[in-house]
Amino acid sequence: MQHKPSFLFLSPHEWDERVLEADRIASACELCPRRCRVNRLKGEKGFCRAPGEMVISSIFPHHGEEPPISGTNGSGTVFFSYCTLKCLFCQNYQISHEAAGETYSPSRLAQKLLDLERSGCHNINLVTAAHFLPWVLRALKEAAALGLSIPLVYNSGGYESPEALRLLRGIVDIYLPDMKYGDTGAARRYSSAGDYVEVNRAAIIEMFKQVGPLKIDKKEIAYRGLCIRHLVLPNGQAHSDAIVKFLAASFDPQDLTISLMAQYRPLYRAHEFQELSRVLTPGEYDSIKRLFEQADIDGFFQEIVELDGNFCIDFNSRKHEPLTGR
Repeated sequence: MQHKPSFLFLSPHEWDERVLEADRIASACELCPRRCRVNRLKGEKGFCRAPGEMVISSIFPHHGEEPPISGTNGSGTVFFSYCTLKCLFCQNYQISHEAAGETYSPSRLAQKLLDLERSGCHNINLVTAAHFLPWVLRALKEAAALGLSIPLVYNSGGYESPEALRLLRGIVDIYLPDMKYGDTGAARRYSSAGDYVEVNRAAIIEMFKQVGPLKIDKKEIAYRGLCIRHLVLPNGQAHSDAIVKFLAASFDPQDLTISLMAQYRPLYRAHEFQELSRVLTPGEYDSIKRLFEQADIDGFFQEIVELDGNFCIDFNSRKHEPLTGR
């Protein structure tokens, strides 16, 4: 049985309402929790520094996501430039901090999304898209009208405003957010987001309300639900234990899927912080893995010995992909 993506059930009127609401929010920008109140539609720049048009680094079938997201044919991934977080250890710093990429019109992106589906991708995977939502929604509306029919993954740092998430209700099928920190001080120090923990927890609850537990079809491909990512940091700097306690207290653990990542590397400015200036040890990762297991939270776990350094994409060498489109 083929599962239809949620956005196929939206009427043209509902699409128009979402676009208009996104424009309203962006005109005094509250697309992210920083609420800069600048007019993004006129090109005014806030904390994220993003301009009044979409900037995209690369678009390609990604085979490095979680197994039910990448599947056999890859996840049709769109990496948006700029970011509402400023993580000092970001492995995608070339696009999040340095803003490598090129401008895209909604129509051009719509064509690329259709190309990804035609290439066999299992889903469309939007990576850090919140700050471009007015333009993204226009692209999705056009792509849906032209026949896009694979699930939509919203892949983010987990720092989302309630207004943005309300725009995505009934459009996103799979939420793939980070839970980066369990401690406010660490979030402020490493990501310039002192309110991250509070905002992130509220966002996770809202995402779950919208899509529920992760659901996987007979071909082992995800078609709906929530999968939470958590990157273990060295020296306990993510305060992972607080995240486990929150999840265990707020959800039925059997409803949760965790992707516990061991791929931390001291990239970008991480070397400026002694506590972040080295890779993770197997013991550090295993201790956090045990916390999730003891809380009966299952999911996807990495083995440090299997990591080969290929988790980091060189976006400067992957600017243009061989996908046809306008």
